[in-house]
Amino acid sequence: ISTDLPEFKAAKKEVEDRISKMMNIKGTKTVDHFHKRHGKVMWDKVGMARNVQGLTEAMAEIRSIRDEFWSDLRIPGTANSLNPELEKAGRVADFLELGELFAIDALERNESCGGHFREEFQTTDGEAIRDDENFKFVSAWEYNQDPSKPILNKEGLDYEEIEIKTRSYK
Repeated sequence: ISTDLPEFKAAKKEVEDRISKMMNIKGTKTVDHFHKRHGKVMWDKVGMARNVQGLTEAMAEIRSIRDEFWSDLRIPGTANSLNPELEKAGRVADFLELGELFAIDALERNESCGGHFREEFQTTDGEAIRDDENFKFVSAWEYNQDPSKPILNKEGLDYEEIEIKTRSYK
C-alpha cells in the first residue's frame, strides 16, 4: 500500500494526533491506575452474572473513568522512542470504549443465554431464561463517534435444520 494515498495519510495523522493528545495530558495518574479501575468495574458489574442496576452503574462509572483518563493521565517518557506505557495507554483507551459497549450490549439483551446470564432472567431454581423470539439474531455494533451511542445492527437467524430448545445446565 502506498504511503502517498490520502487514506494512509489520514490514518497516520489520526494516530499521531491521538498519541500527541495522550502525551500532552501530563496528568497525575498512571495507565495502570485506570486499567485496574476499569477492570474492577468490568469484573464486578459486567461479568458472567449481571443485572440492570450493575450494568447501568458500570456504564456511568466507565464514562467517568474515561473522562478522567483523558484529563489526568500521566505517561512517562517520550512518543518518539520505545515506550511501553504509551502502548498500554492506547490499549486502555480502547478498553474504556469496548467495556462500555459490553455493558450496553448486555443491557440490551433481556434474556439469559449461554455465558450471558442476566440475573433478572432466571427460573426459581436458577436456570437461564432465554427469549428466542426477540433475540434470534446476530448483532454487530457500529461505532458512532460517541462510545456511549453505538448503533445496533441485527441480522436475523433462520433455523431450518434444527429445533431451538432451552438447555438445562443441571
